Amino acid sequence: MSEAREAVMRAEAGAHLLPGAMERFSGWGLMGLTFRSGDILATRRFPASSIGPGYTSVWHRAPDGAWTFYADVSPATACTRYFGEAVERAVVSPIEMVWTAEDTLVVRIPEARLRAEVVVGNTLASRALNLMAAGLPEWAWRNPSVLERMSHVAGPLLHAGRLAMAGEAPNHQRFIANPRKVWVVKSARLVVGERVVTDVGPVTPQARLGDFYIPQRGLLAVGNAAFDALDPAHHSTSVCRGLRAAEAH
Repeated sequence: MSEAREAVMRAEAGAHLLPGAMERFSGWGLMGLTFRSGDILATRRFPASSIGPGYTSVWHRAPDGAWTFYADVSPATACTRYFGEAVERAVVSPIEMVWTAEDTLVVRIPEARLRAEVVVGNTLASRALNLMAAGLPEWAWRNPSVLERMSHVAGPLLHAGRLAMAGEAPNHQRFIANPRKVWVVKSARLVVGERVVTDVGPVTPQARLGDFYIPQRGLLAVGNAAFDALDPAHHSTSVCRGLRAAEAH
């Protein structure tokens, strides 16, 4: 049985922002979950945010390649602040994320008729990576060179394809992602409208949003992330294609 739910509850209760000048977030979520149908699901639950209230977000890519980002806060203070240039639709909606068992997460967006049930667990590889991560000094989590080397090890070890813990987001901010603990998805069921998808597996080619690669194997992580502070002179303010942050409020 996975200890993922316990770790997530600790992350919820103890979420805090690390020091620094970047825009910072702390929490947990599905780094990505791919289906052979072409569907992709990801979630972010950040109880702590340096740019506004904590929030929940769900990312869904349809089989035609179009991304919709859902969030329970304004798109200007959610994930679309960084990924909007690659997103077709940014939708504000209530989101439910509930653990129905120690190893089972249910995600629901009633207004979008989207529901996912995801079962997670450990593997020898995930346990090894978690032990390695626990021993890293804090400075290493802020060093892009170290994170790049970690990504090169973690991707093949987890059978997740290419991973990136540092790079540039679609809106041109640099990012750092720190998955401090990870679990793998054992099975999943996604319902979107009338469609039911259960064929978990990689997509071809591997999906990416800027330099952020969606894992080819479903991964749940607890950790934190940081992005360059938004500078309209150098970064896009689009929260989805054709819509700027000022229009999203």
